[in-house]
Amino acid sequence: MRYLMGIDNGGTFSKAAIFDENGCQVSVASVPTVTITPKPGYTERDMEELWQVNAQAVRQAIEKSGVDPKDIAGVSYSGHGKGLYLVGKDGRSAYNGIVSTDARAWSYVKKWKEDGTAKKVYQKTFQEILACQPVSLLAWLKDHCPEVIENTKYIFAVKDYVRYRMTGEAYAEYTDFSGGNLVNMTTGEYDRELLSYMGLEEVYEKLPPLKHAADICGYITKEASEMTLLKEGTPVAAGMFDVNACGIASGLSDEEKMCMIAGTWSINEFIAKKPVLNGTVALNSMFCIPGYYLIEESSPTSAGNMEWFIRNLMNYEKAEAKEAGGSVYDITNEWVESIEPQDNGIIFLPFLNGSNEDALAKGTFIGLTAYHNKKHMLRAVYEGIVFSHITHVKKLLRNREVPASIRLSGGAANSDVWVQIFADALQIPIDVIEDKELGAQGAAIAAGIAVGIYRDYEDGSQKTVKITKTVFPRPEYQEIYEKKYQTYRRVIEGLSGVWECFEN
Repeated sequence: MRYLMGIDNGGTFSKAAIFDENGCQVSVASVPTVTITPKPGYTERDMEELWQVNAQAVRQAIEKSGVDPKDIAGVSYSGHGKGLYLVGKDGRSAYNGIVSTDARAWSYVKKWKEDGTAKKVYQKTFQEILACQPVSLLAWLKDHCPEVIENTKYIFAVKDYVRYRMTGEAYAEYTDFSGGNLVNMTTGEYDRELLSYMGLEEVYEKLPPLKHAADICGYITKEASEMTLLKEGTPVAAGMFDVNACGIASGLSDEEKMCMIAGTWSINEFIAKKPVLNGTVALNSMFCIPGYYLIEESSPTSAGNMEWFIRNLMNYEKAEAKEAGGSVYDITNEWVESIEPQDNGIIFLPFLNGSNEDALAKGTFIGLTAYHNKKHMLRAVYEGIVFSHITHVKKLLRNREVPASIRLSGGAANSDVWVQIFADALQIPIDVIEDKELGAQGAAIAAGIAVGIYRDYEDGSQKTVKITKTVFPRPEYQEIYEKKYQTYRRVIEGLSGVWECFEN
């Protein structure tokens, strides 16, 4: 039996997982990454520590699996999109890694929209500019830390940096860089004129050669082998943006399907052979399957908001659950299920890590009274996250037929209560994908293609993707959730123009 390893770097954890050829997850190791927040709106990480954490996760996954490293046929990567990871001329990090929840460059996005730059960029990249994209962050660094740009040798996405440390070879990859406003979507290449629109001409020479997700981009070095236990010389594939990886691992291999990922980010997506250029969706990028575009609506407004709630407001319940040998998530699901949607008028805006409405919007509870308690607040958190997904899905559905079902993955997919809310609020059946590390699984499929285990992505998906259940909507809840969603929208509209008062 041959095995494949996928390495996934999200917003808070680095994970390594080993899969057999049929997609069975043999082992997984997850190591937290420390987020540095020097100022409000800044989210960074130490890049050397990030590399050490990745090496630790890989070693642990191999040790837990009992698999002989020589039987691991290939390795590949998945990682959060957006953000920025710079390597200097001395081979060390040129600046802290910047995570996709960073909002420091919001004013550049506003300026580019007002002066017409964003419109010119869209004509070449088919997407809006986000504050967390590499181009915005590079512009901020150019103005605030010009010595960093001068010292930079390579511009990477997070997975490209980890791959560089494992192979010693520098490459970028299409799904990530096309999703970061760095690639001309018509030519499929870097574009000096595009960069000049944003005053970034000097970064052109710092952009590594582009590769496709299943291209081999080097081999495990002796140094990396000693740190990770991977066999020296093991082939390494480029890997992909995690929304591609989770999509592929959910079976997103044709135009009929639609996927949602409810993790730190709210990811909502389908693929098409033509981009959507009518302005109704924010992001078109190259999908990992050549010839397809990823049509994406996303924002950092999903399950990460619930993790904040648990971390800050449920310490007692966490300790209680641990002592009883259970999970705090059993408690959260029980709380939410105990309250009917029509019996809870609180609205929560899930903007703790950023927004899909306004770059300065903040997380907010509206409608609290002395009657309400943490159970009511948590119910509002579950629903607010669903409503943010719905905002994205409605934009996507303006450009395609309603799918027979939507495939859901991420933390929310592990909660039957939450999945039912998704189904009831959307009035679309929800397919729940087998519980495993989907980002790592998608990366492993790319590695399998690179080393010849799978013919292509469709073959890899057919052999590895398993739907565990389908949750159907309850028609009697349609009107209830539609009214609550409209209230959610009215709260957002009512707060428009207020957010600048809360900049710091």
